[in-house]
Order: sequence, then structure tokens, then C-alpha cells
Amino acid sequence: MYQAMMTAASGLRNQQQRLDTIANNVANINSTAFKSVRLDFKDALYTAGITPGPARTPEGNQQRGHGVMIAGIAKDFRGGNLQVTNRPLDVALDGEGFFELRDLNGNIFYTRNGSFNLSAEDDGAYLVSSGGLYVHDIAGERIQVPAGTEMISIDSDGTIRFLVGEEEATAVLSVYTFRNLTGLLSMGDGTYAESEASGERLPAEGTRVEQGALEGSNVNLGEEMTRIMRTQRAFQLASRALTTADDMEGIANNMRRG
Repeated sequence: MYQAMMTAASGLRNQQQRLDTIANNVANINSTAFKSVRLDFKDALYTAGITPGPARTPEGNQQRGHGVMIAGIAKDFRGGNLQVTNRPLDVALDGEGFFELRDLNGNIFYTRNGSFNLSAEDDGAYLVSSGGLYVHDIAGERIQVPAGTEMISIDSDGTIRFLVGEEEATAVLSVYTFRNLTGLLSMGDGTYAESEASGERLPAEGTRVEQGALEGSNVNLGEEMTRIMRTQRAFQLASRALTTADDMEGIANNMRRG
């Protein structure tokens, strides 16, 4: 009976984590460039009975399971809908790819959140992400905004044009992708880091850069509601199994006392 209770408890515990994941998806339905997450499960360890019956027959199947466990956390990198903002420093990617960012310690991150701003520093203004990380060009350098810039325009190929009086300075946004997107490490705040599983970065081909727009979340509310209902049913089943195992344990204890 104890094993039955532990098996049911594993179902309750993992379904609760699945509910938490779905709740996080729904909570970020309006977050810029948010990517939904899905939990995948698998059977826990099986053990053979002490005296297995004949092999390859229903009577001989004496294996005992130990519940379920999380097999992996899959992030959906499908693009979200583009939302027009008409803000010059809002940039969206139409297609695969990530903007390259770097912090003060030289750590490199990647993001699809193109809500950029200008930093005010002693040596001038730089293009930074909403989290304060420096946006890099294709040469791996910070993108500095020339003093006296009157207008900033961004072409579909990522070329940034700074209009300073009658002169024009340019820089090119770096946009990279990876062979295995699911291998990227989530670093929080919509940023990711390269890993051995993701492979080395590659130039994103065929991706258009859209100025004055942001990528919306790719959370599908209908799918999430369906997952909530399925998870609730699985949670109820595991809860009923736990209650039944507890009742059987109580009956066994009472029989011993008698």
C-alpha cells in the first residue's frame, strides 16, 4: 500500500508542476516575445516481481511501476504575431533568429525582445535592451548612437541609419539562429544563452527586421485551457488513487488490531 501511495503522490506532484507551468504561460500572454513552455512526462523506474509468472503472458507481467517523472521541459520557439507600435526603437524579427546582447562582464545573451532603449553614459549613448544589456552589431561591438542624431531608421536587413544633420552613420544589427533551438539555456527576462546542445550560433537567413513593431507572445490561450482541463482530470485521478490507497491501509491496520 505504501508503494501505491508513493506512486499516486508522484502523479499529484508532477501534475501540480504542470499546472504551474500552464499558469506561467497564461500569465505571460501579453509579454513581448514570450515563448510558451510544455512539460513532458515519462514512466518512472519499473521493478520486476519476486516470482514472475510465465514470460510474455498477461499472467507473467509482474513489473511494478513507481509513478511518473518529468522527462523534459520543451520551449515552443514558434514566432508570435507582430504588433505595430510605431516606436522607432522597437524592432521585431519576422522569421528565425535572435538579437545578440552582452553584459558588462562580457557574457553573451540572445533575445527576440526588440524593445530597445538608449543608455546615457559618459562616452555617449548606446543601444540597449529593456533589461539594460548592450545590443551588438555584426562585428560584435556595441552600437553607439552618434551625438546629435535626429532620426533613427532601420532597414529590413538590419541596417541602422543614424541621421546627423546632413550626414549619415550606419551600423548593422546582429541576428543569429541555432541548429537546435530547444537546446538554448533560458537565462530569464526573455534571454537565452548558447549551450553544447544548441550548437554554435549561425547567421539567420531570410529573416526580416521590422522597425516600429514588437513580437507578441506565442501563447495560445485555447491550447492552454485544454491542457488545464486535462491536467485537472489527471490530478483528480491521482488524488482518488491516493485516497483509495490510504483507505486500504486503514482497513489493513484495523484487521491487525482485531
